Amino acid sequence: MDDAVREVEVAVVGAGQAGLSAGYFLRRSGLEPGSGFVMLDHSPGAGGAWQYRWPSLTYGKAHRVHELPGMPLGDADPERPSAEVVAGYFAAYERAFGLRVRRPVDVTAVRDGGGRLLVETDAGTWAARALINATGTWDRPFVPYYPGQETFLGRQLHTAGYRGAAEFAGRHVVVAGGGTSAVQLLIELAEVARTTWVTRRPPVFRETPFDEDWGREAVARVEERVRRGLPPQSVVSVTGLAATESVQQAVERGILRRRPMFDRITPHGVAWDDGGTLDADVILWATGFRAALDHLAPLRLREPGGGVRVEGTRVVKDPRIHLVGYGPSASTVGANRAGRTAVREIRALLAGRAPDTDSAPGPALEPAR
Repeated sequence: MDDAVREVEVAVVGAGQAGLSAGYFLRRSGLEPGSGFVMLDHSPGAGGAWQYRWPSLTYGKAHRVHELPGMPLGDADPERPSAEVVAGYFAAYERAFGLRVRRPVDVTAVRDGGGRLLVETDAGTWAARALINATGTWDRPFVPYYPGQETFLGRQLHTAGYRGAAEFAGRHVVVAGGGTSAVQLLIELAEVARTTWVTRRPPVFRETPFDEDWGREAVARVEERVRRGLPPQSVVSVTGLAATESVQQAVERGILRRRPMFDRITPHGVAWDDGGTLDADVILWATGFRAALDHLAPLRLREPGGGVRVEGTRVVKDPRIHLVGYGPSASTVGANRAGRTAVREIRALLAGRAPDTDSAPGPALEPAR
């Protein structure tokens, strides 16, 4: 580990879509990688969270990947795993724009060093005048607690650990969660296993198109929460589930017949307070993720409501810090716009100017995956 503290104007933590977008706009603003800004990523290779997706999630099945600024994705084979497609695209993007991402680097803490932010890592410390945090959510899978959870004799896993349906052949899998991943996995698992779907609220399938006007309305609802310092809502709670052709077919086949969330877990399955029980071999938690912000804890950015109050991408408690891929920018479209917004505001900060208060990241139509 290098004990020397290296000074840069801007540190970018995370090199997924939002981080790469920020890196692109930092270069366009005149800052050079290494001296002007540094990009730190804890993953072993390019691709952000996409590199960890299960192999059966092909590019054709995934949510559309919005192209990064300045470089088209081009035609991709819909049968290739999305992890391969996106990782290859992101790696090519890093090379094309010379972003010089440092990896694997684990950021352990960010502290206030007075005039600069001290970004402490397992590869040394950087002192930055501003920080763009683009760590996303993949590293913080969320599993709720239910009574009896520790007594279950079968297997429990989160979608972050799912690698394919084959290992569940002949089993009864309870899929808990009402998001897009739950729907995708139910359709896939139904080919080899018996499935039961449980959710806290009845799912809402949206047949109308996700157009820009509707996108603005959805983003406004998410943005209002982060402005109040509340944790961001899940994207699906705002958007509903897309009623694609494959989803409609699954509904017709009875695969997406939902039951209310169980009340407790037994050694052999799950149970409801009304006396109903269900034997199961596996509980698959498709219960989402939380923002990976633990390294920012020394700065005490959280509000009493549990979230971080953000205006545009700027943290209200410390305007040197920008969160991209958080709240209204947690989408494939919004991540690009958030990168541009953050850089514009940071350039104003570095120049001693007031930030542009009208620089919200804009509509975000596809949830980040």
